[in-house]
Amino acid sequence: MRTQSSIDLAIAARADAHYGVVDRGELLALGLSADAIGRRVRSGRLRPLHRGVYAVGHRALRPEAFWLAAVRACGDGAVLSHASAAALWQLRPSAAVVIDVSVPRAGGRRRSGVRVHRCGALRLEEVTTCSAIPITTPARTLLDLAAVQPRRVVERATDQAEVLRLFDLDALRTVVEAHRGRPGAPVLASVLDHHAVGSTLTRSELEERFLALCDAHAVPRPQINTVVCGMEVDFHWPRRRLVVELDGYRFHATRAAFERDRRRDAVLAAAGIRVLRFTHRQLTTSPGDVLRALQPRSMSSTR
Repeated sequence: MRTQSSIDLAIAARADAHYGVVDRGELLALGLSADAIGRRVRSGRLRPLHRGVYAVGHRALRPEAFWLAAVRACGDGAVLSHASAAALWQLRPSAAVVIDVSVPRAGGRRRSGVRVHRCGALRLEEVTTCSAIPITTPARTLLDLAAVQPRRVVERATDQAEVLRLFDLDALRTVVEAHRGRPGAPVLASVLDHHAVGSTLTRSELEERFLALCDAHAVPRPQINTVVCGMEVDFHWPRRRLVVELDGYRFHATRAAFERDRRRDAVLAAAGIRVLRFTHRQLTTSPGDVLRALQPRSMSSTR
């Protein structure tokens, strides 16, 4: 027989590995009886999150704890999905109180605070784990988002997937082809065919990505959003007489913007200042080319 203290240590260890969450099956396997579980609930040592799923003690729980608890409460084969999966993958923030869980068509009882999606079409290659939580893959998550969110949200989430290196065009094409008749498939297919990936990123996101690339490769930090020749530029190395502009699609896609940018470049060139322009796709897919363009001469000098 295991001692009470050893059971407590085992419960604590199991909970610590899973965001403070344990389920009834785990507690029984560790040596607690049904009566012992009930006593711990009544004393507050176990806090019910769902039927058969508990938080150990009264610790402040992270969002992952509630996501994991919701998945476990829905039984075998359940996975985090839709908006909740997008939040865990960091594709799209969500302040929703209700948690999305997909389950096999025949499974999953209703749970308070859980939106159950009965889906018998989840294929093995469309589920995985993230942060120890069963979840739909990024490709399947985008398909599910496309079924319930406006196209713009899907475009934005797709762009974020590329930023996070979760964008897999082959996987996305495969999931669309496998679910041609499902809601969301036409929208996601259209996004893949016609949307310029990265085009919804904000100016600040592009700037942060560029600065991270510079920092990672010991490129001296430039002045940021400073005025040169009476015009605000993205990045400026005064001693090198170099300006870098980031051409986000949203801000440079029109003919007027194209002409404006060329006028700016001509003014700077007349002042002896070299201008380099980089796109989001260059920063994402060809960072080596960006670095080589920045370093045709020594970048070891001060700004």
